[in-house]
Amino acid sequence: MLALLTNDDGYEAEGLAKLAREISRVCDVLVVAPHVDQSASGHSLTLQRPLRINKLKSNFYSVDGTPTDAVMVAMYGILDNKRRPDILISGINRGPNMGDDVTYSGTVSAAFEGAILGIPSIAVSSVATENIDYLAKARFSRKLAKRVLERGLPGFTLLNVNMPNPPKNGYKGVQITRLGKRVYRDIVVENIDPRGKKYYWIAGEPDWQEFDQSDFSATKAGYVSITPLKMDMTDYGFRDELNSWNLKP
Repeated sequence: MLALLTNDDGYEAEGLAKLAREISRVCDVLVVAPHVDQSASGHSLTLQRPLRINKLKSNFYSVDGTPTDAVMVAMYGILDNKRRPDILISGINRGPNMGDDVTYSGTVSAAFEGAILGIPSIAVSSVATENIDYLAKARFSRKLAKRVLERGLPGFTLLNVNMPNPPKNGYKGVQITRLGKRVYRDIVVENIDPRGKKYYWIAGEPDWQEFDQSDFSATKAGYVSITPLKMDMTDYGFRDELNSWNLKP
């Protein structure tokens, strides 16, 4: 079997290296990752310029584009439909991808692209951003990948995994969660450049709203969070109400 690995932190990221080493114990591995950090690139696709592919070693490539570009190049350029991945794993991201942030995340978007292409896909992120135990997270990712390869996933559904650093006595367990809700403070910082002109920097630290079974609440309590996400974002309940508006062109 073949696993396609990518990320949004760039091909040199430690999380990607640790993930590749562990997944190679389960199946063949093809790594195709962005050449530089593409955090918060979302599901963007490069259409206005050509993409450059660098083969760094056997089955390891970098692409000067987004995580979604990397998946597309892997499928239709490097593999050229001659071999199809049995699973796609994006990560291990340095920093969480929970709640509303999944809409911005290049890590999650690469997994969404895999799901669109009919490949069982997983996005894996570290909630910790310093002193990250990538090995523990890579080992859990391997166990989860084996289960996905055995059981499969529903069509157009991916697994979004967020892991804190394991406590001294190990993770408390796994919780199957829903997306949390975060609110940023000071999301845009205004400053003055050396020429006296204003500039704005998107920044800020999130406040998380705690509620039962959310990804944030689970990871804060020391659990691994797994949230199943669907590509179909249709609000079926409101669709029925919208029909009752009896709108006319």
